[in-house]
Amino acid sequence: MSWLDQWRRSTRRASLYTEIRGDGDETLVFIAGLGGTTRYWASRLSPIEDRYRVVLIDLLGFGQSPKPWAQYSVERHVDALHKVLKDLGPITLVGHSLGALVTVAYAARFPEQVHNIIVMGMPNFGSQSRAYRYFRSGRVKYGYVYTNVFLTMVACIVSRRVVGWLLPYLIKSVPREVAEDLVKHTWRSSTSSLWEVVYRYDVAQDLRNLPTRIGVLFIHGELDVMAPLPHIEELTAEGSRWRLRVLRGVDHHPFLRDPDGCLATIDATVRNAEYPPRLVAVSSDK
Repeated sequence: MSWLDQWRRSTRRASLYTEIRGDGDETLVFIAGLGGTTRYWASRLSPIEDRYRVVLIDLLGFGQSPKPWAQYSVERHVDALHKVLKDLGPITLVGHSLGALVTVAYAARFPEQVHNIIVMGMPNFGSQSRAYRYFRSGRVKYGYVYTNVFLTMVACIVSRRVVGWLLPYLIKSVPREVAEDLVKHTWRSSTSSLWEVVYRYDVAQDLRNLPTRIGVLFIHGELDVMAPLPHIEELTAEGSRWRLRVLRGVDHHPFLRDPDGCLATIDATVRNAEYPPRLVAVSSDK
């Protein structure tokens, strides 16, 4: 029985929806952000599928994964993820936004399994009060809604049950399949993940505790409003082992804006090679 058959058999009872592609020696695990699914990455991975084992996962509460009535804490997300990944390793974790935060948390709790982490558009608020101050400062459209549980719940229900079918026509800033999947969650999984992970989780502390052998790369958009760049620059200034690449003129979605450039950088990170020039760094790599 091949490793792929064994892995599929061992994860058949795992809760999270998972896809696997390729048959390379190195394993890359991709985790999307809040409201994202495996389709955030799926159609843009062909340049690396012949060199890597690529694992795509829907986080608990999103996409085709189960959506229990529960508190979607960092620990619950990591535990659900570990049930799928525990037999794989060493792995490189690639996460976006909420998925980036879960990526760091996973690496901090299971460092022996992780080779590198690559985080895109990662929020770094550190506390609920700091997140509230930022979103209510006027820099984010509807920022007050994002920091009010009741209003966020109502917005989630309306978007899913009333105008969900219109989202691909209303939201032109992301590919159609990404917009379609923005309704594949519940108000509970969405709001609880937002508060417990994005607002309340101190990702900086877990990053500081990572073993130095784990490579850490931040890919961030210069114009990211949802996860402000200064918060990431503040974080990466702490240690020489973390590297930051900033994309000029890019928003909260580096992978959607330049998938080939991001994949080339991921490939270089795994191979410990020089980064390709296509991704222009505004601030120097550390």
